[in-house]
Amino acid sequence: MNWLKIQLHDIAREHAEAYEDVLLALGAQAVTFEDAADDPIFEPELGTTPLWLHSRLTALFPADTDADLIRVACQSELAEQGIPLPHWTSDLLEDKDWIRAWMDSYHPIQFGTRLWICPSWHTPPQPEAVNLMLDPGLAFGTGTHQTTALCMRWLDSLDLSDKTIVDYGCGSGILGLAGLLLGARTMLGIDIDPQALLATRQNAERNQISPDRYAVCLPADAPTHAADVVVANILAGPLIELRDAILSYVTPNGWLALSGIIRPQVEDVAAAYRPFLRNMDITYDEDWARITGQRIA
Repeated sequence: MNWLKIQLHDIAREHAEAYEDVLLALGAQAVTFEDAADDPIFEPELGTTPLWLHSRLTALFPADTDADLIRVACQSELAEQGIPLPHWTSDLLEDKDWIRAWMDSYHPIQFGTRLWICPSWHTPPQPEAVNLMLDPGLAFGTGTHQTTALCMRWLDSLDLSDKTIVDYGCGSGILGLAGLLLGARTMLGIDIDPQALLATRQNAERNQISPDRYAVCLPADAPTHAADVVVANILAGPLIELRDAILSYVTPNGWLALSGIIRPQVEDVAAAYRPFLRNMDITYDEDWARITGQRIA
């Protein structure tokens, strides 16, 4: 079906909830927010869902809705609260095959010389390469973000033959499973979200990885386990707070990669780990960084 799309542009954070409530009360079927000023929120506090300082609101109504009536009613409701009506636009959103459009937005991506990430519905462009077939249907890493790409390229550069891996904050399992396909013997994936553990299992099955080569668990259930290679692609704050836990998984002389770090945070993370690592290296991809090093024996 078609939809009437109404957008409120450059709305102030403190008024966002009021705009949403009014539009939903007037019959909006969906309301979404997006950044209106290229002001990303990289690391919100745990348990919070903050909005950007300036946001754009999109509301969808049935196509036969009178946009002018909605505008007048919205302005009246907001005026009673002393809130101004921001710049407003409306147009018709034509029906399309949204699933197909979403699927078409994902394409195989190469990392380094050997490794490709391919959506599960694509044919690998290089069948002889190391191809990790991934389903982006669950809301976890698909390889498109700079932090994941940094870690994938690093894994591709290593000789992982018969090595053991810990993927700390595994999400979709993309890093640990890539390591297995690159030759690692076993992988342990750890995440605080049960949905991430499910996603990792499903992606392992999709890539026909034997269950005896990988395990996934919540941090509280994680076994005592030291690995040759540990990757932790999370956020700077947790990387620092969980330093001792993360380091405990790295065997002496083993390798550690840390990512999910923006430029202003690099030195804080590096300082936390520097006493425990040698051969430390920092690599950037735009505003994101990866820190690697070898655990001091």
